[in-house]
Amino acid sequence: MSHRKLVPAEELRELSVALLEQGGLSAEHARTTADVFVWAALRGVDSHGIARVPAYLELLAKGVANARPEIRIESTTPAAAVLDADRAPGPVALTAAADEAVERARTTGVASVGVRQTVHTGAIGYYVSRIAQQGLVGIGFVAGMPNMGYTGVKGAAVATSPLAVAVPAREHAPVVLDMATATIALGKIRQARANGTPLPEGAAATADGTPTTDPEQAVMPLPLGGAKGSGMSLAFELLTSVLVGAPIFSSFHSDDPQGRKHRQNALLIAVDPAAFGDPEAFAAQVDETLSALKRLPSDDAVYYPGERSAAVADRRAEEGVPVTPKVWRELTEAAGRFGITPPE
Repeated sequence: MSHRKLVPAEELRELSVALLEQGGLSAEHARTTADVFVWAALRGVDSHGIARVPAYLELLAKGVANARPEIRIESTTPAAAVLDADRAPGPVALTAAADEAVERARTTGVASVGVRQTVHTGAIGYYVSRIAQQGLVGIGFVAGMPNMGYTGVKGAAVATSPLAVAVPAREHAPVVLDMATATIALGKIRQARANGTPLPEGAAATADGTPTTDPEQAVMPLPLGGAKGSGMSLAFELLTSVLVGAPIFSSFHSDDPQGRKHRQNALLIAVDPAAFGDPEAFAAQVDETLSALKRLPSDDAVYYPGERSAAVADRRAEEGVPVTPKVWRELTEAAGRFGITPPE
């Protein structure tokens, strides 16, 4: 870690906000997007942290992401809605969807908000955690462009669609399960290629779908658990893209050139424990469950999903967020183009 620069989280947030504003986002949308990046960076999810700022600037510059979207909420029932993102950056669209789901669930007990036509959603653990901060259970699914193998199919077939669940507790940090349907992240393949280290068996494949451990030959991850990960990814496409009338999978595999245009869809669900009983008792029983888990016999410490990330966030909030030389160079170069003075 010594080769990394430690930067206070708030300084990274302000730099990100300034860069995203210069990239075309409104002040409000720039801060919303920066909040998602900093949350991920604090928790050690560096692939979705500050490193994403230059990529989002490129999405905005190319018009892939809409800097001034006209976001609309469509609903025919109190417990469900569709948010048409108009190609807004994912953090903008999904933050709005999470808040809408919470507001509706306060009345209906359970509420879902589908997100149509956004671009790269960022760390979806952030949005379900935002729901959990309000004392509700958050559940999220995302579907994107096919970049992963499907059992029995040659080449990229489905997306590395993520699933996230956040459950609030009283004494413990919230449970935050945030996982993809892939055995390995694309970023890990790139990292192995840069380091010249072999990939795990069954984690990645060549362009024609042949499994390989050679990072130079690997172009896509393989699904987690084989047919199980494949099936989950397809199910998430149905629960998001098809549900909101914006299919990605069938369009991608058609002759329509627009089918290869980058886009993502999502579904966020908020569950109010008060609709099922005493919310205070629920939180207490969540704590009891987590404590029971941690007391189980083991040779090593036992962790629940999100616990270690919460500890990393506490440490990085005090010490600063590690930023690699490459990412720092990209940030400072972007700052120089826009006449922004980066933190010392």
